[in-house]
Amino acid sequence: MNVLIIDSPLGALQLVSDGEHLTAIKFPGQHSGDGDSSSPDQVLRAAHRQLEEYFAGRRRRFDLPLAAAGTAFQQSVWRALAAIPWGEVRSYRDIAAAIGNPQAMRAVGAANGRNPLPIVVPCHRVIGADGSLTGFGGGLPLKVQLLTLEGSYQPHCDPNL
Repeated sequence: MNVLIIDSPLGALQLVSDGEHLTAIKFPGQHSGDGDSSSPDQVLRAAHRQLEEYFAGRRRRFDLPLAAAGTAFQQSVWRALAAIPWGEVRSYRDIAAAIGNPQAMRAVGAANGRNPLPIVVPCHRVIGADGSLTGFGGGLPLKVQLLTLEGSYQPHCDPNL
């Protein structure tokens, strides 16, 4: 396992690869001490560059080799998340329908919360059916930052504010 810690507007992000694929992105406070950070591999360098472009507003889609460990159901949810266009949001109900299991809204929420590749697999783009912001692994303030960057945050729609 290879790791690289990068500075971002969200704080220090830890990028993790298996040498061929990006396997995790960890928010501040979630970093593990595992892995070799002495010389970042090509995947980590590419992820760093693409994340910098994203935060600068020059990238809307990521083009990285990904390998997220998860169940078949989680994988289907993460594929649906990856299909949400930049600047748009979807509800848990929308994602459940997109994977052909419209009653699985709670399970979709659980899979969304276990996404090991936030930002690149945009779990921040999932909101409540009523427009409210819901849980996010990096915390709601980071979710607001990401949605604001993408122009899709509408605080007047959030009944929790």
